Amino acid sequence: MKKPDGLRTKIFLDSADPRETEETLSALGFLDGQTTNPTLVAKNPGIKAEMENGEKFDEAQLLSFYEGVVQEISRLIPDGSVSIEVYSDVKTTSAEMLAQAKTFYDWIPNGHIKFPCTYEGFKAARAATTDNIRVNMTLCFSQQQAAATHAATKGAKAEDVFVSPFIGRLDDQEKNGLDLVQNIIHMYQEAGSHVQVLAASIRTMDHFIAALEMGADIVTAPLTILKNWADAGMPIADGQVRFEHDRLAKIPYEELDLNLPIPSYNVTEINPLTLAGIRKFSEDWNHLISK
Repeated sequence: MKKPDGLRTKIFLDSADPRETEETLSALGFLDGQTTNPTLVAKNPGIKAEMENGEKFDEAQLLSFYEGVVQEISRLIPDGSVSIEVYSDVKTTSAEMLAQAKTFYDWIPNGHIKFPCTYEGFKAARAATTDNIRVNMTLCFSQQQAAATHAATKGAKAEDVFVSPFIGRLDDQEKNGLDLVQNIIHMYQEAGSHVQVLAASIRTMDHFIAALEMGADIVTAPLTILKNWADAGMPIADGQVRFEHDRLAKIPYEELDLNLPIPSYNVTEINPLTLAGIRKFSEDWNHLISK
C-alpha cells in the first residue's frame, strides 16, 4: 500500500512495542511517527514476560529498557517522530521534568519529549524549547491548556511542538472529545500558531476518520484501529461518521487571546482529567519498580 492521495494528516502508532511498529508498516506501507507513554511501556511484551516471572526493575533498568524500545522504534521509522514521556506525578517539578527531558532527548535523533499539560509541565516545555528540544504536550483536556501550550513554546520551530487532546477520555465523561480537537484546530488557525494538533485517545474508526476530516495535523491510534483503516482501504473521509451528539455534551468554543503569559490561562490548578491521567501513568510505571 501507499499513502492515500490527499492525506494531509500524519499517521502515528500509539504503542511502545516495536513489533507493532513493524506490523503497522506492513499494513499501511508507511508510518509518520509513534507515541509512547509509561502505561504502554508496562504493556510491552518484554516487560510483561519479566513481570509474569516475578521480576521487577530498578529505575535505571527500567529507563534502560525504555531507551532500547524507543531506539528500536527510531530505527524502524528514522524519518518519523517518536514521543518519549517524562515521569511525573503531582509533586514533580518543572526542573525535574527538564532534567529527564535532556536525558531522553539524547536517546534518539527524532524524538519529541512528552510533558503533561500542567503548570509545571508548561514551565518545563518553555525551558525545553529554549534549548531546542522538541516537545509534545500530553493529557490535554481543554482549550485553555492548548492556549497555554502556544504561550509556553513561542519561538519554537514549526513541527517542533505538538499538543495532544485526548478524545476517548472526554467521551468517557460524556463530553464530545472531537469538539475539543475541532476547537483547538480553529483557535490555532485563527492565531497562526506554530503548534500542531495531535489527536489522541482514539477509540473508534469514527474518531479516526473524523480527526482526518477536520484536519488534525497528526492522529495517533492503536494498532487495531490502523489495521482496520488499512483493511477499509485507508479512507480519509467517508460521509458515514457519527459522533453520538445525543449522548455526548458539546464542548463550546472559547475566544482566547494566545498572546498572554502562561498563568493567564486556567492551568495553575491541574485539570481533573489531566490529574487522573498522571496518576494512571505514574502508578503503571511505579508498579514495575522493585521497592
